[in-house]
Amino acid sequence: MKSMSRCRSLCTVFFSALLILSSPLARAEKWMTPTPEELSMTSQPEVPGAAAVYLYREEITEDQLHMMHVYERLKVLTESGKKYANVELGYSSSFDNGSISIGEIEGRTIHPDGTIIPFTGKPYQKLIEKTRGAKYMAKVFTLPDVEVGSIIEYRYDQRLDDNHFMAPSWYIQSDLYTRKVHYLWRPTSEPLITSDGHHNLTNAIAWTPILPVSAVLEHSTLPPPNSFTPGQQVFELNVHDIPPVPNEDFMPPISSLSYRVLFYYTPYRNGLDFWKNQGKYWSQTHNKFIGPGPGVEAAVKDLTLPTDAQDQKLRKLYAAVMQLENTDFTREHTSAEEKADGTKPIRSADDVWERKRGSSDQLSDLFVAMARAAGMKAYVAAVTNRDKNIFMPGYFSLGQLDDDLAIVSEDGKEQYFDAGSRFCPYGQLAWKHSSASGLRQTDDGTAIAQAASEPYTASRVQRVANLKMDEHGVASGTVSMVYIGAPALYWREHSLRGDATSLEHDLRTSVEGLLPAGMDVKVSSIEKLADYEQPLKVNFAVQGEIASSTGKRLIVPADIFEVNEKPSFPHEKREIPVYFDYASVNQDAVRVSFPASLKVESMPPSDNAQFESLAAYDVAAASTPTSVTFRRNYSLGTIIFMPKEYAGLRSFYSKMETDNQGSVVLIAAPAQANQSTSGAN
Repeated sequence: MKSMSRCRSLCTVFFSALLILSSPLARAEKWMTPTPEELSMTSQPEVPGAAAVYLYREEITEDQLHMMHVYERLKVLTESGKKYANVELGYSSSFDNGSISIGEIEGRTIHPDGTIIPFTGKPYQKLIEKTRGAKYMAKVFTLPDVEVGSIIEYRYDQRLDDNHFMAPSWYIQSDLYTRKVHYLWRPTSEPLITSDGHHNLTNAIAWTPILPVSAVLEHSTLPPPNSFTPGQQVFELNVHDIPPVPNEDFMPPISSLSYRVLFYYTPYRNGLDFWKNQGKYWSQTHNKFIGPGPGVEAAVKDLTLPTDAQDQKLRKLYAAVMQLENTDFTREHTSAEEKADGTKPIRSADDVWERKRGSSDQLSDLFVAMARAAGMKAYVAAVTNRDKNIFMPGYFSLGQLDDDLAIVSEDGKEQYFDAGSRFCPYGQLAWKHSSASGLRQTDDGTAIAQAASEPYTASRVQRVANLKMDEHGVASGTVSMVYIGAPALYWREHSLRGDATSLEHDLRTSVEGLLPAGMDVKVSSIEKLADYEQPLKVNFAVQGEIASSTGKRLIVPADIFEVNEKPSFPHEKREIPVYFDYASVNQDAVRVSFPASLKVESMPPSDNAQFESLAAYDVAAASTPTSVTFRRNYSLGTIIFMPKEYAGLRSFYSKMETDNQGSVVLIAAPAQANQSTSGAN
């Protein structure tokens, strides 16, 4: 990407791939001695105001020992930088990829005067998430007596069990500016077997880089990306002056674009071979789970009629799956609980149906099983979630694939379904899955594919306010919020993560953040919360001051839902694409009634604008002797804009946001006394 190329030239990289057969691994001394400059520094010129910077980071991976050594040094520059004293080291264990453990954690704090305070505490273990076949944990600890100006450093070992090896992933950029990093990897020379059990991986190493241009231009002795090198080599990377990962609003999943080098053992010489062969194993594993077995077949017969059209059958089956417990939103049952219930772990779609619960992937696969049992062609697709990453076919790893979707051929036309996303409407996809790429089953194997996109009209928010205001600018009335598509799915799934009280609290605070400060907001009712095929409507009672007084005039915001909005694109230039989660339509209607003692002096003019065929808005105001109504419509037709389009997009948003801040001016109406007197005469 051109914009990323410009950004990559900001740091200098030295990369060496050295053939070393017997020399020991290079590793820093136990602790680096801080320099006088490091002790006294109060800022980093390249990142003014930064909370902290990394002075040094190091990762050394020793495959023969199944071990990775990590060392990090960080300088705290502001009060907010003290949060980096709280360290959380993540690790995981899974049946397929082995168990990782963390041990030998050491740390210390160094004050600006050179005083050293060692870490003597004991880290505690924290469960982050438990999913099918994997557990995600963290070791958590806090470095002692950290103050502004302190240097904090820690080191630890990460070990993989003896049956697995860890081809490292070097994530070079972080949220902080980094002065220097050092990476080193000695691959194993032992024979390895792929997950399909057929390929010996000895001496087969490939790497996929996202690095500054200088790394590619200055080090032509490196094998090209995704080439294959002998397993006895040692790879070493030194990088200095690394800018932090860009942090702007409306960014693509930057974790897919930040500087990195991803290594992996593989026997495959190109992506076509990898995805074909590993895809075959992946597909077989899914088909074994899906079946369909006798339990699913019996369920389909009970749920559908022989006379049902295919669409009717699919709707009935989809609704049945949606009624099941999604353990990604509740919790998985432990092995002890399964044993106490007299049940075994879920191993098939039949088990999911029998238990009436499953993970998102299991429920999606159950829907595939049911469609097949109903006599339709149905396939599994696994995609990389757009809220996390971007699928990279050149990176030979099934680990990129996050979630399963279903593809069903209905009357000869394929359609994607998202039965694993609780409350997702029939025939629609959660936004993180729409337009996402990954791997899918086909009649003759597997193929790389992109999930269907959602039209901009599929997601909509309608905001309606009906208020009565007195002569002092204090208003009361109702606000209704109607959510359709992605916004509705967000709130419905949000409701599963708490109780009714927490849901009402979060809905209320979301509206409080829109309205003029100080308004009292209460949830009156929530309609169709569980009816995922219908719009979700939330009604509020509101009261508070909405107008400001300037002499004899009251200034009322025309669109009270936009009073707190800040400019979306304040910077004149941008090097990163603008990326929205989903295309959508937003519609506002605000009616404010006022006493007859007031009248409208001025209103915002009607206006509209369009950015190419990709975004458009219009605003209009109308009045009666005792009310004013403001309407706003905004449509976003696509999700990504490249840097070359930024100037035009920014101009469009600037114009729209200026119109959004329009005001209605009210003044005192003429006295009615003369009219009354003449009427009496």
